[in-house]
Amino acid sequence: MFKKLFVPSDDSDLTSMALLVARLWFGLAMLFNHGLDKLAHFKDLIGSFQDPLGLGAEASLVLVILAEVLGSLLLTVGLFTRIAAAVLVIDMFVAFLMVHKTSMVAGGELAFMYLAGYVILVIAGGGLFSLDTVAFSSTNRGRIQKKD
Repeated sequence: MFKKLFVPSDDSDLTSMALLVARLWFGLAMLFNHGLDKLAHFKDLIGSFQDPLGLGAEASLVLVILAEVLGSLLLTVGLFTRIAAAVLVIDMFVAFLMVHKTSMVAGGELAFMYLAGYVILVIAGGGLFSLDTVAFSSTNRGRIQKKD
């Protein structure tokens, strides 16, 4: 059961291409538009960052940066895809539900859209064009046979 978390399914090439596009789209957008910005402005954000879980502003900011930088990088290359996407689901769920209070304005809609993309990637995984395939598949990409 645990192994299925990492091993990609035997999807069609088009499905795997769509998953690659989704991983790159959502991963790079989060990394460049949110994660790296928070990392670069860490000292400036500590005093004003919200603490929705009661861990303290600095701890919350560190967790968000880890999710939005490390999680996005892993998602983009397709390594531990479902776990990385799950971390980002939690990040966006907290952002949408507790920070934006389910409002579809002032960032809430964006958090909701990211959340949808990450939920899809948790369910579907990274596809055949991912490092998960290289690292965890018992057959290499060139030998995968499609069933007709």
